[in-house]
Amino acid sequence: MSDGGDPGIEVVGLGPAGPEGITSGAASLLASGGPVYLRTTRHPAAAGLTVAGSFDDVYDSEPTFEAVYERVVDTLVSTARRHGRIVYAVPGSPLVAERTVVLLRGHPAVASGAVRVVVHPAMSFLDLVYARLGIDPLVEGVRLVDGERFAIDAAGERGPLVVAQCWSADVLSGIKLAVDPFPTRPVTILHHLGLPDEAVTTVPFADLDRTVAPDHLTTVWIPELTDPVGAELLRLDELVRDLRLRCPWDRVQTHGSLAPHLLEECYETLEAIDEVAMVDARGGHGGRAAADMAAPIGLDAAGEAAVAHLEEELGDLLFQVYLHAALATEAGWFTLADVARGVHDKLVGRHPHLFAGAADAPVGAADLAASWEAMKKREKGRTSVTEGIPSSLPALALAAKLQRKAEAVGLGEAVGLGPDDRDVAARVREVVSRAHEVAVRAQGGAGEGAGDAGIGALLESVVAAARACRVDAESALRARSNALRSRIEEVG
Repeated sequence: MSDGGDPGIEVVGLGPAGPEGITSGAASLLASGGPVYLRTTRHPAAAGLTVAGSFDDVYDSEPTFEAVYERVVDTLVSTARRHGRIVYAVPGSPLVAERTVVLLRGHPAVASGAVRVVVHPAMSFLDLVYARLGIDPLVEGVRLVDGERFAIDAAGERGPLVVAQCWSADVLSGIKLAVDPFPTRPVTILHHLGLPDEAVTTVPFADLDRTVAPDHLTTVWIPELTDPVGAELLRLDELVRDLRLRCPWDRVQTHGSLAPHLLEECYETLEAIDEVAMVDARGGHGGRAAADMAAPIGLDAAGEAAVAHLEEELGDLLFQVYLHAALATEAGWFTLADVARGVHDKLVGRHPHLFAGAADAPVGAADLAASWEAMKKREKGRTSVTEGIPSSLPALALAAKLQRKAEAVGLGEAVGLGPDDRDVAARVREVVSRAHEVAVRAQGGAGEGAGDAGIGALLESVVAAARACRVDAESALRARSNALRSRIEEVG
């Protein structure tokens, strides 16, 4: 094979271990003289191959594996268009757990026929896994899942499972933490199969992340899970459907009749959140960065009670979501899975800076807010970013919401909400001054409606000051009201 000719990509697999696993057909293509590109040189069979290049450097320059794979595919397609036919070699089999091949087949240039892709079968790591375990995957009913996506891909599964891509201790820990309670049967870690340092180790599930130093050639065999991953969510879904069939109260509910209960549960959840916020404030935990979340927070008795209350109220709120989804399912409108899928896909689409790999995606908080509003407006076909804001929101919450919208469309300065370097004290003094002006006007007998307008302007400035101080005005006022309630209760 030589440069020139119609653009094409011959995809071959290097097998699961050393060079002896490469098929004769793949060996012929690799030695044909045309350009050979490796997804990675970190594979035992890659040593000694004459290649035009690899994509090892892309792993270091891209933030996610998906971004790596997309860039690999784009490079392969553009290279094939320049050079004609090329060979692309991947570890194992191109047809098993090889994301770049999936993306390559779906690339617009390939789908249109502008670039031809031929995928050649090869020996997979699964062949060695099944040989070492001594099982027939068809008889056992084995399912293959990705280690990084274990909590998602294994949802509802009881096993047996082959868990691939267990390339780090964090991945193994994530698998372990996704299962509760731990299965009683041990699991098997298969490491460097087909190589001189091959290790097949059976350990208790609790020791899954304590046994080997994993890498890209590590796989886990889980013969049986005690309870499926995500079992509690599945049990709640089944319970709600059962209640709709058998409970006289649940059976007669409608979306309309449930609305007051949903509102009540929202307020009760907010109250529980306030309690937990007080726990955070006492312990200095508020606003912890995501990177710190792995460290558990020590709680006193009051803190444990507040957290338990929040857990309970979130459950009550979740029950309302499940109920409304059950009603919609019965009507043939949508299912709970549709709800979860819809919000998942929407959130992915609203975060192009994380998932789309766009070079010009917004990265600052202000840019992200503006981008979010623009995307919502486009998705919903709205003429204004204010569409969809409930007029029934509490007044302080409505003011804060509209102020955020004003900033998102560049009207922050126009309504006095522009950024500045004033501190909290300066913001408070400004509000006090505005309050004094309103009082003077009221005492001076201003015209009808002037008092309403003045108080409205004052409250608007209070909300703006609260937002500048990163305080939610609604929550702050509620906290003061609750404190006043406690004082009243103390005296009678």
